[in-house]
Amino acid sequence: MKSIWQQILRYLYIGKKDPGAPKTRYVAMMHGMNRISILLFLIALIIMLIKLIKR
Repeated sequence: MKSIWQQILRYLYIGKKDPGAPKTRYVAMMHGMNRISILLFLIALIIMLIKLIKR
């Protein structure tokens, strides 16, 4: 479970980068897409919480 959180922090540029990770264009694009999906998921959670609290 700890490695999942570390990977999420790396996607969001908060955690340390893995020096042994491959540095290709496709990996960078994949990380960018994952970053966008994580941010959208967090925004959706916040919106759902706000709607739940307003009830």
